[in-house]
Amino acid sequence: MSYTDKMLRDDALKGKVIVVTGGGSGLGKAMTKYFMELGAKVAITSRDLDKLKNTASELETATGGTCLPVQCDVRHYEEVENMLQAVLKEFGQVDVLLNNAAGNFISPTERLSANAFDTVIDIVLKGSKNCTLAFGKHWIDSKQKTSTILNIVTTYAWTGSAYVVPSATAKAGVLAMTRSLAVEWAKYGIRSNAIAPGPFPTKGAWDRLLPGDLAEKFDMAKKVPLKRVGDHQELANLAAYLVSDFSAYINGDVITIDGGEWLKGAGQFNLLEAIPEELWDQLEMMIKAKKNK
Repeated sequence: MSYTDKMLRDDALKGKVIVVTGGGSGLGKAMTKYFMELGAKVAITSRDLDKLKNTASELETATGGTCLPVQCDVRHYEEVENMLQAVLKEFGQVDVLLNNAAGNFISPTERLSANAFDTVIDIVLKGSKNCTLAFGKHWIDSKQKTSTILNIVTTYAWTGSAYVVPSATAKAGVLAMTRSLAVEWAKYGIRSNAIAPGPFPTKGAWDRLLPGDLAEKFDMAKKVPLKRVGDHQELANLAAYLVSDFSAYINGDVITIDGGEWLKGAGQFNLLEAIPEELWDQLEMMIKAKKNK
């Protein structure tokens, strides 16, 4: 067995209808593919309908499953409501909302315009709010017995991070919403959880975050104690489990999948890893000498 293997049994999501925002590419596409392989019907949404159609066709061919492309700008509530109605018209129900749509870029905060800051906030926080509110109201009004919200956040949602302040601000809000609604909406049979991924390189997002030769200069694997980045199937496995009935008692949690990256960054003395073995011998002798004085 390998961490790149598929985890759940083939029919684990049979009968479920899942909506994945930002599902046309990257991690959204990877999760969608696995959901379909497990028997779910999936609707993918973004602003780029052509990309969605191409992805849906590709995934249906690869899995034999059903994928519905629906154009939607999550920043606008009326578009989210229209998207929800399109999914209900096609499938008759919706069981899972995966808030995956995101926007991010690196920049010193003082160089950002108010509009640039708003762009990230609107996609990540407002978009997740719009979808959560629309779907939640539908589930409550229709008295659906069980339903699930899964939000993709980041580890810096609780620590913050320099140079991605709009994203950190937005993701912290999404995490607070996740935990708050897990308590408030549990009585309606709605579970709310989150995943905080570490480095899972994708072509589009990583080109924006680390343009040019920055990706080579800032090797993300070096920041991870396991000395590697994540494989897309690992994230898909975790997401599939959290939206499946196997996780029915998990509610209000955020699960980190980052190989220990954020813990390494959080530890005050973790940078001492850079000290070579021979220097440790010298340091130990110096420390002992001071103790003996």
